[in-house]
Parts: sequence; C-alpha cells; structure tokens
Amino acid sequence: MNAATRVVERMRSTTAPGTQTPQAATWRGRPRWEWGALTVLLVGTAVLYLWGLGSTGYGNSFYAAAVQAGTQSWKALLFGSLDAGNVITVDKPPASLWLMGLSGRIFGFSTWSMLAPQALLGVGSVALLYAAVRRCSGPAAGLVAGGALAVTPVAVLMFRFNNPDALLVFLLVLGAYFMVRAVEKGQWRWILLAGSAIGFGFLTKMLQAFLVLPAFALMYLVAAPVSLPKRLLQLLGAGASVIVSAGWFVALVDLWPSASRPYIGGSENNTELELALGYNGLGRILGQGPGGGPGGGGGPGGGGMGSAFGGETGLLRMFNSSFGTEVSWLLPAALIGLVAGLWFTRRAPRTDRTRASLILWGGWTVGTAAVFSFMSGTIHPYYTIALAPGIGGLIGISVRELWRGRDHLPARITLSAMVAVTGVWAFVLLDRTPDWLPALRWIVLTLGVLAATAIAVGVHRFRRAAVVVSVVTALAGLSATGAYAQTTAAVPHTGSLPMSGPAGDGTDMMGRQGGQGGPGTGTAGAELVAALQDTDTDWAAAAVGAQGQGSLQLASGRPVIAIGGFNGGDPAPTLEQFKQWVSEGRIAYFVSEGGGMSGARGRMPGGGPGGGGGANDVPTGGPGGGPGGGPGRGGSGSEISSWVEANFEATTIGGATVYDLR
Repeated sequence: MNAATRVVERMRSTTAPGTQTPQAATWRGRPRWEWGALTVLLVGTAVLYLWGLGSTGYGNSFYAAAVQAGTQSWKALLFGSLDAGNVITVDKPPASLWLMGLSGRIFGFSTWSMLAPQALLGVGSVALLYAAVRRCSGPAAGLVAGGALAVTPVAVLMFRFNNPDALLVFLLVLGAYFMVRAVEKGQWRWILLAGSAIGFGFLTKMLQAFLVLPAFALMYLVAAPVSLPKRLLQLLGAGASVIVSAGWFVALVDLWPSASRPYIGGSENNTELELALGYNGLGRILGQGPGGGPGGGGGPGGGGMGSAFGGETGLLRMFNSSFGTEVSWLLPAALIGLVAGLWFTRRAPRTDRTRASLILWGGWTVGTAAVFSFMSGTIHPYYTIALAPGIGGLIGISVRELWRGRDHLPARITLSAMVAVTGVWAFVLLDRTPDWLPALRWIVLTLGVLAATAIAVGVHRFRRAAVVVSVVTALAGLSATGAYAQTTAAVPHTGSLPMSGPAGDGTDMMGRQGGQGGPGTGTAGAELVAALQDTDTDWAAAAVGAQGQGSLQLASGRPVIAIGGFNGGDPAPTLEQFKQWVSEGRIAYFVSEGGGMSGARGRMPGGGPGGGGGANDVPTGGPGGGPGGGPGRGGSGSEISSWVEANFEATTIGGATVYDLR
C-alpha cells in the first residue's frame, strides 16, 4: 500500500461527515459546538457587513439612481431604468436592482434600504458555502470555508456595495449547493434547481454566471451515482433550466414594444441578447467591446482598457498589484490543496464525494481565474469576488481532509506547505502597503513558519499541543486577510471602481474620492437641487451621461434623463425624441456643466468624449470615435448638447451651466 493510498484510507476511517456521538448530539443530531461556531460565524459576518453600512452613501450612483427609479415606477423596476420616465436602462440585467428596489419600496428609499439586501446576500452566501462543504467534509470544513469567504477583502467590499456582484455570488453558491445535493443521489430536482440558479445569475451579470458551468457539469459527469446516459440527460435538463430561467426576461424584452419600454443601455440594437453576447460577452473577453468603449481595441497580450484597470494579462494576473490583495491571500494554498486532494483521491471510487467536491470548487476557481487572467477586455479587481467561494471551498475541504490523514507524512507535508505558503504570501501582500500595520506581516510570517514546522514534525500527537497548533494555524491563515477585511468595512466606499483594504481609503481606482453623487464625484449643488425639486414636469432635467444624472436625481428625488446612458454613447433618446419632449414641456432643464460630472465632457488619454462604456468604466471613446460614441455607436449626447446650446440661453445655477427648456 503506497503513501497516497494510506492517506485516503486514513481519511475514510474517520467518522463520516455529519454523524455525531449521542453525547454530543442536540437538535437534528448536530453537536452543540457546531451550532455555537456557526452562530458566531454568521453573526460575525452580519456585523462585519452591516455595521456602519449607511456611511457608504449611494455607493455607485449609476445603480443607485436605477434603484431610486424602481421605487417610483414599476416599469423602471422591471427593466432597470435609470429614471422613472423610462428612457434608458443600466447596462446590466436588472435582477440585483429588483431586490434593492423592492427593499426601497417596503422601507423607503435610502442608502440603508438599498445596501442592506446586499449585506444579507453576503451572510447568505457564507451560510450556503458552509452547508455545501459540510455535506462532503463535515462541519469543521464548512466553517473554515465559510470563514474564508467572509473575510476575503473583496467580498467585504462588494457585500457592502450596490453593484450586481453580491447577488451573482449568492446565486452561484446557491447553484453549487444544489449541485452538491444532486450528486449525492442523482435526483432531478436538485440539478434543475442548480440550472435555475445559474439562469437567474445570467439575469444579474450575464455571461459571467456561466463561468462555473464547466465545473458543475464535470463534477456531475464524474461522480453522480446514476448511469452515464442518465447523467447526460440530466445535464441536458439542467441546461434547459438555465435557458428557461434566463430566457424569460430576454423574451419579455424582445416581445415588449420597444416604443413603450426603455432602451437597453449598452446594446447595439436595443436587445438583451445582443448586450449579453456583445459588450457584456465577447467584448469583455476579446477586448473588442462595441463602440470602442472601455476594453475596446484590445488584442492578445492585454491591450485595451482591461490592462489599465487590471494590469497585463497572463498566468500571474490574479497575484499582481491590482488583484492580489483583493482575493489572493489564500489562493496559493487552495491550489496546493486542490492538486494534493486530486492526487490522494485518484484511486477512489468514481462517486467519491471528496473528489467530487474538489472538482466542483477547484474547477470553479481555476476556470474563473483563467478567464480573468487572460481576458483582454475591461476587467476590474472587484470582479474577483467570484473567486472567493471557490477558494473558500478548496481551503475548507483540503485542510480538513489533510488533517484527517495527519498520521501520514505526505498529508502532513502538504498541509505544512499550505500553511507556510500562506504566511509567506501574506507577508508579500502586506509589504505592498508597508506603512499600514507594519508589524502584522512579520507576525503572520512567524506564525506561519511555526505552525508549518509543528505540523510537519507531528506535534499533533500531543493532544494539548494539537489545539495550540490549530489556533496558531488559523491565525496564520486568516489574520492578514481578516485585517484587510476589517479595514475595508471601516471605510466608506463610493465610485465606480472601489478598492478594498487600506489602499482603497474611500477612493476608487482612479484616485477619486466619492461622495453621495455620481461615480467618483461630489454631490450636486444645493441651489440646483432646489431648482429641480421645484419642477413639475415629467423630467426635472436632462444631462449627458449617467454620472451627472445620478447625482442630480439622487439629490433631488426627481427623474433626470441620462442622455446616451452611462457615457452618453447610446442612441437614447434620439435628437427627434428629445425635441418632441421639449416641445411638449416635459423636460425643465438641460444641465451641461457643474451639476456633478458631465459624462459628455469626461476624458481619458486616448479617448474621445462620451464614448460607449459601462457602469464601471470611465468615460472614454475608442479610436476614431466621434463625440458621444465610438465606431458604430450612434451616441445622442453630442447632438442633443449642440441643439440645446444653439436654441436656448445658458444660465448658471449654483455653479452649474443650465439651460431652461421651458
């Protein structure tokens, strides 16, 4: 019997996951310590995500404006419109806006009612990850996995923010839990539910939800305890469930008369499907988004705006200065655990649940990291929240299973290597902000070396020493990422490109300090806000791009048109529509400058004014893009601005250049 086989046999000789001795059993057969630890985990996560939540303000005002509009108009809520008059939507599907908007309708629109559902999604994600991992490797593994997710800095950032990523992660973990249940007995209902969760993930952030599908399918094909034909048939059924769960909204948008619904922001032809396959699909991967927007023009090797936000593409991208401190604290250890776990279980039965779970979480992690590492289009560091559950699952399973085999040297050496690498990598990451808690990196490195050495030499044979080693190992593994998570929660974050940790001290990636106005901008002037509140037209004002529109609408509570969508590059409203609304007296003001940050005027080096972009991109245009849009984009912002300036007299209200259209 070789070493690997002995390790596996040692793992199988332990008490089966989920079974308890009669003395320890309480409600539903679970021990008191587990319920106590789970309570501490979930309550601690809730405190971390909810405490001081209102100080964040409106977060990303692009989405905040859409949430506000959804509390004023059911149609705006359904489609994700930027204003209650339903001119144009955000450039993502509206599922996350549904939750925040319904919360605002129930409790009244405020920063708290908008952000609390996001934080609760975070608590739910931790609970689901715990439950999924527990079913394979027991409560200790589930608690470790949940704790690792809870204190990942980018998770703390996004579960306290109003971007769609919070709901996306919740739905992906929910789908993974359903897959774990499905692979146990090969039952139809669980795999169909998994497909439904991914389908609604598509309605949250489109094709990013599909990155986990290869891992889901591979796990089921390998490990489901049913015949191969039935496995294939059930996977086809799951695919149909994905299509139905995602497709109903796509069909609704297509069937709804376009004249009576808002324009689909970011799309080329006013459809959700084109948005999914174009700007939010292949455009993100290949760096050739429509309109020459952010990420446009990128080729292999990291061209386009993706490299501006995330560094050059390549195998080590997730460890660079942009992504490293967001999510990679435990990534090296997770990869070691994945490789070791697959090796040690290589001769296990086909339906082995430990290996199945490693395939699930490992495929999730490796597949998502590979796409993020090599995509040439626009990518932002906070996207990496999608990696956090996979990393947590791998850490929980591999640590627990290797500890079960601790009497054998190969398992001890592997676990020791995981601890040592974590301590060393934490030192490297902490050294990137040397003025923040300078002693912490040395403490973490020391604890990691001590714990790794103790594990390797077999100190666990002494019962009391084993407890001490466990505590030191936990501190070495989680103290650095936990400290980063805590400082992330302690600082309000606004803007379109937020960062975690002390380096993201309330500013976004562009160094802009956010307020309760537009992304990365200050609040609208009080005098202008008062003027907008004094209107009774359908729209109090119009502004080119959503950056100025968001601050004006949020501050005044009155609908404001975001001409051309986020950056003014979409053909909505058209000049003809705008002229008609003005002639009918439906718009009071046109705000040109100073009411926030005009999307039509913002520039980046190499970009034209108001180029097509996304909610989390900066104003830019692609090469050759004319005002208001890039190649192929019929942006209306420049045309409407020119028409207003030629036909109405400019005035100044509270420092803003304003045209009274009445």
